[in-house]
Amino acid sequence: MILQGTRVPLSPLPLVHKRFEAHARTTPEAVALRCAGQQLTYAQLDACANQFAHFLAARGHGRGDRIGLCLDYSADMVVAVLGTLKAGAAYVPLDPTYPLARLRLLLGQIPGLALVVASPATAALVEPAAAEVVAPERWTDLLDGLPVTAPEILVSGDDLCYAVFTSGSTGTPKLAGVRHEGWFNLLNWLALEHGLHSGSDNLVVSAFGFDLSQRSLMIPLFCGATQHLMASRHFDIAMAYRMLSQHGIRTVHCASSTLYLLVDWETARRGTALAGLDYVLFGGEPLHFDRIADWARSDGNTCTLLHQYGVAECTDIASSYDLAGYRPAEHGVAPVGRPVHNTEIHVLDEQAHPVGVGDYGEICLSGKGVGAGYLNGTGPENERFTTVVLDGAPRRLYRTGDRGRVTAAGDLVVAGRMDAQVKVRGMRIDPADVERALGGLDGIRQAAVVPRDTGSGDHELVAFVVPAGEELAESEVRTRLLETLPRNMVPARFLNIREIPLSPHGKVDRAALAEEFLIQHADSGTLADSQDLDGTGEGCDDYRKGAGHLVPRTPAR
Repeated sequence: MILQGTRVPLSPLPLVHKRFEAHARTTPEAVALRCAGQQLTYAQLDACANQFAHFLAARGHGRGDRIGLCLDYSADMVVAVLGTLKAGAAYVPLDPTYPLARLRLLLGQIPGLALVVASPATAALVEPAAAEVVAPERWTDLLDGLPVTAPEILVSGDDLCYAVFTSGSTGTPKLAGVRHEGWFNLLNWLALEHGLHSGSDNLVVSAFGFDLSQRSLMIPLFCGATQHLMASRHFDIAMAYRMLSQHGIRTVHCASSTLYLLVDWETARRGTALAGLDYVLFGGEPLHFDRIADWARSDGNTCTLLHQYGVAECTDIASSYDLAGYRPAEHGVAPVGRPVHNTEIHVLDEQAHPVGVGDYGEICLSGKGVGAGYLNGTGPENERFTTVVLDGAPRRLYRTGDRGRVTAAGDLVVAGRMDAQVKVRGMRIDPADVERALGGLDGIRQAAVVPRDTGSGDHELVAFVVPAGEELAESEVRTRLLETLPRNMVPARFLNIREIPLSPHGKVDRAALAEEFLIQHADSGTLADSQDLDGTGEGCDDYRKGAGHLVPRTPAR
């Protein structure tokens, strides 16, 4: 099955920063950026970005180079992003919310790293590095005296614009490169499809290292709107909601789990700021619609919820679905919709042949959004980028490793990872199916299921449940789950917790859940030192070495 996105011609020079420069010329006094009481107009931001580009060029950095950015959200960060693009280089987010050991691992995985830009508050996180680290006390000292006009540097749509790290099934961080043309195509689709304009102000709520943060950071500047940044290294729900309420923000991009937090906060306070937005664009995890259903259907809610699917390797978004048309009883798993412009979605069998409507296969992507591959990849992971012959013509595909199907209405449904299935009592199952069943039980507000390798090629499932009220008895949950699931799909263990932890990217933090299980069973001899509980192959060392426990410990009954 193949879904074809609308073919839309792109600019002869498909560069996101050129669209920003056009707004700087036509609306120079419009506010481009607000953060921590500081604001910059389009003209001011453009001038500073030009100076930063000249700063890079003066040091010999440009096309083909990678510039690491380890910065908190600030005006300086946006200046560095735009200036790097203007210089023809590609930026690599180095998220200061990551543990020190993780950041230093990532630094060693960036080929062509020319420079690392930090601040006095983040410099210690990236030193020592293989490249020079620049961490000025004041950016005026760094840029003073440099030209405020754009450098004359040729940049093409085929050049890299940024690269983000994505964890792989092997546990080795992979650096996915994104091209200018693909990024321009995505932002152009967002603007055209949803009518975004100079009033479509945005608030960034996800961490800098996340793939969706790159389009969230740049889409208002692409449209001539104002970007709002929180002056907080970690996500602050109270600050985020206060900014939504006070600043006329119209759009938010986030992971599903972050949306749940925002909905809970608004519901508890009987607010309307979130419900009054134009759009929330979200995805990245299986949707638990019951978490937001009452809020979404409440009187006066005018916010359009766009449930989206994509991967970092293919410029973040491949498809989108307006949840206004979603009926759980009719659709089952919420669709993720139809392709963005100039994108094709293929659902293929093991022989790379298209499957029929309703049949399951591997989701593969082709078109403008397919990235440059893994910049640090030399092994089998790079084989996910391949060329196959479809309808008699060769196409460059990215094999996502996700399993899905296309409905009779022509919408994509994602059913989980091809490699997420584990053997439990000899039968292969997907933990996401168990999470959905748990989420449908009365008295359970949220649930996450993590497989634990028993060491014999088989697994057992550990369920973490957030009760809607009083703690739940394990026997009670097990009995009720057996009414809807076969015995082999029912978890071996259930733990009551007060909340599901989130990673800096706003997704369920399965490594932290794994650590919590290890802690609660350390004295019982249940587990050895560090087993692969979360199924990633990575273990939990970052959490042992000081990142902190993200799950409030509550003994199971």
